[in-house]
Amino acid sequence: MTDILILIPARMASTRLPGKALADIAGTPMIVHVLRRAEAAAVGPVVVATDSPEIETAVRNAGGRAVITRGDHASGSDRIFEALGKVDPGRRAAIVVNVQGDLPTLEPSDITASLALLADDAVDIGTAAAEITRLDERDDASVVKVVGTPVAPSRLRALYFTRATAPYGAGPLYHHIGLYAFRRAALERFVKLPPSPLEQREKLEQLRALEAGMRIDVAIVDAVPLGVDTPEDLARARAVLSDRT
Repeated sequence: MTDILILIPARMASTRLPGKALADIAGTPMIVHVLRRAEAAAVGPVVVATDSPEIETAVRNAGGRAVITRGDHASGSDRIFEALGKVDPGRRAAIVVNVQGDLPTLEPSDITASLALLADDAVDIGTAAAEITRLDERDDASVVKVVGTPVAPSRLRALYFTRATAPYGAGPLYHHIGLYAFRRAALERFVKLPPSPLEQREKLEQLRALEAGMRIDVAIVDAVPLGVDTPEDLARARAVLSDRT
């Protein structure tokens, strides 16, 4: 498990919260909070991949590294793939971690838990989830659920991702967390695949990998980090992180 690279895609455009990557949280831009969380995992270099000179400047001013990518990427996976070619043309990185740039409370241990899944050669992609504890999240379409079969304590093999309430019946539901540890070959294969039918229906790109027969395993972690998509989410992030400073 050597030669790991963490890439954080970030863009200025956002339907519900434009410019959120630079939103001030406890005196620091959100993207810098995410950068610090990723650096704290201490697994390898961390680079922000962005289409915005303003984001690049904010990262560099914080002592981080950023690379400019095209502005027309359809997904964060496409953006990090372009960045990978620029940051690592010598192909040293065997594993690439995609950490969403709107998770300012992400626990560094969530990254290491996802990476640990790749110790199994059968796994193409590692990710994370936490048990849903709030009743309102069970039926919330903005909360992505992972349906999986247990393969070890605190570990699932993903069978499906959905915005619906699933699976049916008694038992836990799991809230998917937006980070992916890719084997480099898996990322290269993934970005070359066309959008799949279920991906287009659910608006979840990870379904493209499952439909293509790729294996995704899921580490069950303690809690879901706060994702910032709306002004209300931003207010909560400010409250949480102000209490920690």
